[in-house]
Amino acid sequence: MELDVLGIGYDSITDEQRQAVVEAHPRPDFKNRILEAFHGGLKGRPATTFGNVKADVLDYFEPEFERKNFVDVIKNSDWPE
Repeated sequence: MELDVLGIGYDSITDEQRQAVVEAHPRPDFKNRILEAFHGGLKGRPATTFGNVKADVLDYFEPEFERKNFVDVIKNSDWPE
């Protein structure tokens, strides 16, 4: 996922290797389509996005989505100091 979706490590493979991958697996409107796929899988279960990058997807697509803040959860924990 890091290379094909996020582009992390993109320069670690050659232009020829990237071209071979795109020829074998075309990417028409890939960025928008994968974001929409993530959204489709997450919109019915927003609680699963806490503490990970999936919250960014719901934040983008769902105007009423309220992300929980990891720091606030820790700071407001019922555990005594």
